[in-house]
Parts: sequence; structure tokens; C-alpha cells
Amino acid sequence: MTLEKLEIGKSASILSVGGEGALRQHFLDMGLIPGAVVTMVKLAPMGDPLELRIHGYELTIRMADAQKIEIEQGDIPAEEKASIPNRKPIPHPGLGEGGKYHVKASEHPLKDGEKLTFALAGNQNSGKTTFFNRLTGANQHVGNFPGVTVDRKDGVIKGHPNTLVTDLPGIYSMSPYSSEEIVTREFIMHEKPKGIINIVDASNIERNLYLTLQLMELNVPMVLALNMMDEVRENGGSILINEMEEMLGVPVVPISAAKNEGIDEIIEHAVHVAKYQERPGRVDFCLPDGKGSAVHRCIHSIMHLIEDHAQRAEVPVRFAATKLAERDRLVLEKLNLDSNEEDILEHIILQMEKERGLDPAAAIADMRFDFIQKLCDATVIKPKESKEHVRSRKIDQVLTGKYTAIPAFIAIMGVVFWLTFNVIGAFLADLLDMGITWLTNITDMGLTALEVNPALHSLIIDGIFNGVGSVLSFLPIIVTLFFFLSMLEDSGYMARVAFVMDKLLRKIGLSGRSIVPMLIGFGCTVPGVMASRTLSSERDRKMTILLTPFMSCSAKLPIYAFFTAAFFPKHGAVVMVALYFLGIAVGILVAFLLKGSVFKGEPVPFVMELPNYRMPGAKNVAQLLWDKARDFLQRAFTIIFIATIVIWTLQTFDLHFKMVADSQNSILASVAGIIAPIFKPLGFGDWRISTALITGFMAKESVVSTLSVLIPSKTMLFSILTPLTAASLLVFCLLYTPCVAAVASIKRELGGKWTAVVVVGQCVIAWAAAFLVHGIGLLIGL
Repeated sequence: MTLEKLEIGKSASILSVGGEGALRQHFLDMGLIPGAVVTMVKLAPMGDPLELRIHGYELTIRMADAQKIEIEQGDIPAEEKASIPNRKPIPHPGLGEGGKYHVKASEHPLKDGEKLTFALAGNQNSGKTTFFNRLTGANQHVGNFPGVTVDRKDGVIKGHPNTLVTDLPGIYSMSPYSSEEIVTREFIMHEKPKGIINIVDASNIERNLYLTLQLMELNVPMVLALNMMDEVRENGGSILINEMEEMLGVPVVPISAAKNEGIDEIIEHAVHVAKYQERPGRVDFCLPDGKGSAVHRCIHSIMHLIEDHAQRAEVPVRFAATKLAERDRLVLEKLNLDSNEEDILEHIILQMEKERGLDPAAAIADMRFDFIQKLCDATVIKPKESKEHVRSRKIDQVLTGKYTAIPAFIAIMGVVFWLTFNVIGAFLADLLDMGITWLTNITDMGLTALEVNPALHSLIIDGIFNGVGSVLSFLPIIVTLFFFLSMLEDSGYMARVAFVMDKLLRKIGLSGRSIVPMLIGFGCTVPGVMASRTLSSERDRKMTILLTPFMSCSAKLPIYAFFTAAFFPKHGAVVMVALYFLGIAVGILVAFLLKGSVFKGEPVPFVMELPNYRMPGAKNVAQLLWDKARDFLQRAFTIIFIATIVIWTLQTFDLHFKMVADSQNSILASVAGIIAPIFKPLGFGDWRISTALITGFMAKESVVSTLSVLIPSKTMLFSILTPLTAASLLVFCLLYTPCVAAVASIKRELGGKWTAVVVVGQCVIAWAAAFLVHGIGLLIGL
């Protein structure tokens, strides 16, 4: 039968994996290979996708993909193993020493003073970024869901100024499936780092070692860091480090990046192997038995065939041969074989396929997992079920339960918004506002007492204090929202939201994985756009980027709070929630339009690992909040500060640079008056509102600072806007073009053409939506 028919809690052996192309290769790389034991864990609340357990970890795939995997139920051997065979203990090798496979010396060590460059590579969610922060003292963001790192980050190892380590996106294999895997593969292949530091999650070692074997085939000096060893020990597991090092032929060091254990030792080994160019002592993982012999002959035959081409292309010959055996088109194009050589290559692969009884990709994957199994049998005492996993199963009964998942999600987000806008954030914002008001009054009295020039007095009070101060008072609301979002992200709940929402999002043409960038977009559009790189499909990535700006970012909160406090003081939370849901609803409508026109086709397959729930790290959350607060303050005292001075100047002077008694006669009124008629049908065709919207293009918070300068009193505001026109203006601010930083990030990801579509398209949509709100309000007599 096929996999989707397997009952919950039951196990089976995989007979064959159907499908084709990059997705099938990705399944094989994730361990879905013939002979592997798979257990059905549960179905998503809407019946699709499903969660499996294989090689000791949880994986989610869709029903449609599970239908392509043939299984057989029967007597499944017990996976857990109490102990490993007795063998003579091996002493721990020192630097430059080792066992049977470890290279002791290099013929070509690096010259003194030559920079040591390292690639930091590993599976998604293996702790790479935490380790990178330990190595370099950096404060990169860490999260508990796959795909936190979506771009390369560089840093210098502490205490070693002549080094450079690059934190690469997490990948499962060297087969290019998603854009971040291509980033990692291209970096290692073309940037040619002097060494690789491979981070392996020791609590999930079988799946993680699959990438390790591929990295070793690159023949680059490498060290293996077994991360999360503290969890392995706490749960009764153990790893024979010296024996593993002997069998692999690379230095192996147990570490805990979170607890800062083993970091100095891994640095010492990494610097040594890079300096003396000690390459892996083993790159051949074909075991000399019936299963591996055909693969062994195939790979070595290909190596002889392509050796000269691989040298010219500067591609490691073993890696190239293995990739050609998998029919990797990118490597084939790079080697530039002639037609005769391609014919011979195809015959070699077909012969291996015939002897092995598996297609080439499955045979290669099986060869690697077979070696990993033998390695783990000899060196790993598997831990009992971890307390983290037990806790995760219990929590998931509610948060991913059939009847409780979606109500739980709505309740969690509702509590987040309530605490942010009505309780914690609102209380702290009021306190800060009182402090700013007090400081403004003190300064005003001081300037009056000193009889400061009226123009300078007005600039300081009406321009800087009113403009920048009005924005600063909303800092607590933004920090509070980011606090809750980072808690959800760090805990591992984001991945569950993707699992729960996949079927729903598929109806609008997206994958469940798109929910993560869009949820991040509620905090800030820029990282939300960047997080879309974790999507393997170009179609899904573009759609997600185009929809993310509709998710109301935290920079718009000051606008909402400003108008809500003025016009809807008794219904603040309702207005806020309504705006957020309106943004989501418009995004869904746009998605339907895109799905039926520009982006026809199926969404990307949903293949994702579900991490265990973890307690959010206090340091990580604090660092994230500080980064966001610092970013906000930098904008407040740069972009917004300059914007308020410019706006004050333009509205204080006329075209002859004489101070005006009435700002209606100012330079600003003359310029903004040209644009104002566009907004007249929406109910806010005043030049001051037009000016605020233009400055909002630089930074959304500038809308409030500009209005505070141009409309210093509530009485004046009420004379310009009514509750209906304020509602129309709020809808326009919700939907119109994102800020310059977001536009720049979209341009970086999609190019100028799509960026123009976003800017113009969102302005048109915002105008139409605001027009509808204003028109409907007039019809019903508001």
C-alpha cells in the first residue's frame, strides 16, 4: 500500500519512492529511502499534511506526496539499541593525529599570515547560528524553526583576528532544492573556504550525518562539531567520539553551543586543519558488501572518466562523480563533457541501476544511509525519548489537535494583540508619553524664559519634540509586539502554525511554509521578505513576497494608535484587530487573483521538520528586542528627525523664505496641494494629510511625526477629519506602498519590475479600499 494509508501509530518499511526531479531527490536526502522504517504520527487538523517519524525525527509531507511512496507493513525490528559491541577503547587523538583514515600531515600547508576562511555548514535548526554567535561574539537572530538563516553572515573568530567564518543557510544535502541550499553549495564550491565546520545535531545524528558525508566528498579540511551533547547525555545517550573520529577520518568534537561547552576545542581543531590543510582521510563510503559494490564500481568508473574535466572545472572529482551518478544537471553542465563521454556516463549509471535494483538517486542515498547506520551502530548509544520530545507531544495534542489547533491559534494571536494594544504595550506607551510631554513642557518653559528666537523655539518644540516625540511614545507597543512574536518563534510554535495552516493556504495557491514569512511580516516586512528564501519554489517565493506587505508591520502601529486615540478611544482593540484582519483579507483576495492569472500552478510541496518545543532563551529574546528598539530609535533620530525638520521648514516659510502666519501659505501647502485632489474622493483631500502620506514612504512612523508638526492640536485635527474619513485614512495607511527599506528588500529579491508592481499595485489597492470604506460609510449615514 502507499504511505498515506498507514494508520496513526503504526510503522512500515518503505519499498519505493515515486515522483521525479528535485522533490524526489529531497525526499531521498531526508531519509525516505527503500528499506527505511517510517511511523505515522498524526494528521494535520484539516487532514493534510501528515506527520511522520523517520530516522529519529519528525517530518511533514502532503497526502499527495505520500501517495507516491510505497510501503509494506510487517515485523519491524526494534529501532532502539541498549548498547554497542565491545571493542578496544581508542585514545583521543591530538591535533594532527588520528586513526586509520585521518590524514596526519599535508604537503601544502598555508603560508604564515594567510587568512583562514571557514564555511559553517549544517542542517536547518541544528544550532548553527547559536554556535556562530559563540565563535564570533556576534548577535545574529536565533529561532526554533527551520530556515532562520536565509543569507550568509560573516564574522571573525574571537581571539583569532586572521580568520573569517561564514554562517551559511541550513541545508539537508548538497542537492540544490531550495534557494538557500544553492547559496550554501555555491559558496563552498566557488568561494573555496580553507576549512568547513560542520554542525551536527547529536540528538538527531542519523539525519544530520547525511550532509556530513557529502561535505567530506568535497575534500576540504573539515571538523565535525556534535552539538546539543548536553541533551544527549541528559537523556541517557552517549557517543564514542574517538571511535567515530577514527571511522570518519575527520576531527570530531562534542559541544553544546547553548551552554558554551567545547567551543575552545573546536576552534583549536578548526584552525589547525585549515592552517595545515588536513583533508578528510575518507571520502569513499561504499561498504564492501553486496549492496555497496555496484555503487562503488559505478562511482569509481565515473571518477576515471571525468578526472580531467573535474580538474579543469575545479570541482572535487569524488563529489562530481557522485553527483553525476545522481544525474545532477548543474554538475554535468559545469564539467562540459563531450557527447561520447556522456554516452559512456549513461551506460555506467544504467549498469549500476541494473545490478543494484534501485534507480541511481535511491542507490546513492541508500549507500550513504547504510554507512551512517553502520557508523551509528558502532559509536552511538541512542538516548531514550527526550523530555523535550515528551513535552512536545503533550503540547501538540492541543496546539495541533484536530479540533483545538485553529481555535488555539486564534486565541494565542488574540491574547498577543490584547496584551500589546490594551494592557502591557498601552500602559508602557502612556508612561513614556507622559515623560515626553513633561520634558517638552520643561523645554518650552526654558526656551520662553531665555527668550529664544521664535523661529528656533518653534523648530525645537513644534518640529523636533512634537514630531520625534510623538513617534517615540509608541516604542513600547512595537517592542511588546516583537517580544511576543519572538517568544512564538523561539518556542517552535511557528513551525506548527505552518503545519496546521498548510491546507488552508493551499486554497489560495500557497504552501504552509509561507505562513512563517507572513507572520514575521507582522513585525517587519524586511525580514519577512528575506525569510521567503526558505521556499524552494520560485512561484511560491514570489507570491509570498508580494503578499507579505499586506501583513500590517509594527511600523504602522503609531499611525493606528494616533488615530484610534483621537477618533475611536473606546474601541481601540477592536479597530486594531479589524485593521490587521482587513490586511489579511485583502492579501487573500490578491492571492486568489494571482493564483488564477500570473501564478497558475500548484504550490511548493510541504516538506518540513517539526522541531521540539523549547523554552525561549532570555538572552536571545532580549537581544532581538534590543535590535528592534535600536533600529526604531535610529530611524527616529535619523530619517524621522530629518523629515520633521524638513516638514517644519517647508510649512513655516513661503517661497520667498519668509515666515508665514498661516501654513496654508507655505511652500509645503503649495507642493502638497498638487497631490491632495487625488485623495479628495477618499475624504482626506487636505494638503497636510497628503504630506504625511508622502513622508510615510520613507518610514511609516513619519506619518505621525509629520501630522504632529502640521496639525499640533486635536481641535485642528477634528476640523480636517471626521471618524469616517479617519477610518478611510487608516485603511489607506494599512494598504499603501511599504517603506523604502521594504521596497529595497523586495527589489533585492525580485528585481525592479516586480518592485514597481508592488509599489504601484498597493497604492491602487489602498485607494480603492479607502474609497469603498468612505463610500459605504456615506451610504449608511456615518
